[in-house]
Formats: sequence, structure tokens, C-alpha cells
Amino acid sequence: MKASALFKEYVWLVGTISRAGRITLREINERWLRTEMSEGVEFSRTTFRRHRAEVEEMFGIIIDCDSENRYYIDDTEMFREESVQKWMLSTLTVSNIVSEARGLHDRILLESIPSESEHLQTVVEAMRENRCLSIRYQRYGKTESNQWTVEPYCIKLFRRRWYLLGRLDDGGFLTLSFDRIQEMAMTDRTFVLDKDFDAQSYFSAYYGVMQGGNETKRRIVLRAFGNERYAIRDLPLHHSQKEVGVGDDYVDFEVCLHPTSDFLAQILSRGRWLKVLEPEDIALNIKRMHLEAAED
Repeated sequence: MKASALFKEYVWLVGTISRAGRITLREINERWLRTEMSEGVEFSRTTFRRHRAEVEEMFGIIIDCDSENRYYIDDTEMFREESVQKWMLSTLTVSNIVSEARGLHDRILLESIPSESEHLQTVVEAMRENRCLSIRYQRYGKTESNQWTVEPYCIKLFRRRWYLLGRLDDGGFLTLSFDRIQEMAMTDRTFVLDKDFDAQSYFSAYYGVMQGGNETKRRIVLRAFGNERYAIRDLPLHHSQKEVGVGDDYVDFEVCLHPTSDFLAQILSRGRWLKVLEPEDIALNIKRMHLEAAED
């Protein structure tokens, strides 16, 4: 069997077990036989054992078995929100599903995500080797470009765009969008990653990728109306989100973060379905921006 076909089988197997929670080999085969990949042939126990071993080797994912001969993936850290493993598995699983549905290509509409593969490869290599990057960058609305040498600390995918968090010589950080990078090259200069740096923690008090400014971390209470209340329940705005009140046609949510411009833009994008209750200064700021948008 070709390596590409085996890879698809591994991804399908992990996705199936992950979605099921716990599942027997018989149930796995029932689902497997409904795919085009199976060609009507079940997994034998030998094949299944081999696939389990390859999945652990390739993805670092252990498929375990309980006392009732049900298989499961028990690694909450690996599949935590925004983990690389979770994103990779989700992407590969979707790719598998779409590939299996080639006959429905005109009925499956996808949103393109710029790969930025050249920059991504360079940044990942620089991170792996702890080498600084020389970057020429042009901000939106600027005619002049900037030249920086940065220590690549982490990368983040947000709203279909890749961003690099780079550290400058003075200890400050820059967040650079890949699509605004005009030139990038690895240098011979190396750096030592701050042992106390944690990428997840660094962005945890922010909505997206924007940081800085004079805004401190704030407790913000939002009231969601209509279907927006259900959407925010299903897709939280931030990991700090809590439900703090319920009415006949609304739900109140609390988040604790820095109210940066990308967070305010998200609130504005929901129109009359999302209202800021407190603090008052942010509520007035949102009101002002709505009024400015409605002016002739």
C-alpha cells in the first residue's frame, strides 16, 4: 500500500476514536466499511495493532484499551485548546473527509487560508536552531518599510493569518503578520530562549494577537441577544468567559482580558446583538464607534 494511503488511514483512525470517546474494534470496522478507503475490507487485528503502533510513532498519540475492550485516546494535554496536535489532527481529518467526498466537490465550499509556506518554513527552522531573523516589514498605511533583527519566540495562527512574535534587542516584543513581510532571512546570530517564556501564557490575557497600548486587563460584561447568546456559548470569545446572568431573551457573559482593538472590533462586528454592560468607559467607546460608523 502507498504511504499516502496509509497516512490517510492513520488520520481516519485517530479522528474516529477521538470523536467516539470509547469504541470497540467491531464498531471501528462498521464505520471503516462505510468509507471509500476500505474498499470493503475490514481491519484485521494485526493491521489494527500495526496502525496503533504507527500512530504513536508518527503523532505521539497513544490509542489505549480499557477493561471492556474499548479503544480510546486519553491525553487531555495533547488535545487542549489551540495545541499544535489538535490543530494538525483537525486539519488532516478535514482533509481526509473532503478527499473521500471528491464526487461532492461542487457542494463543499471551503475558505482559503494563505499557506505562507516559505516564511513558515524559515521561521520554524530559525526557532528550532535558535537563530535570529532579519526582517524587512511594511505596515498597513505606511510607505516606508522597517528593518528589524528579531529572536523568533513563537508563531500564532489567527483569523486565517500567520503571525510571528519576535523579541528585540531591548527585550521588547513585536508581532508581525507574515503577509506584510517583504524580506526574511536567517542570520548567523543565535539567541537563548527565555526559560520562563510560555507562548500560551503570553497571549492568554488577549483576545487575538494584538497587545500593548495603555489598556490594562479588565473585567468586561457583555449581553448577548437572540441567536448570538447561543453562538457565544458554543464558541467562547475567550478562555476566561463565564456565564453570569440569563434573561428571557439574553445571556450575560464575563471575560477578563486586555480590551485591545481587535477585541473591540469583534464586539462591533456583532452589531445590536452584543452589548457592553460594564465597564462604562468601554461601553461608551463602543457606542461612539457605532455612531461614527452610521454617520453620512
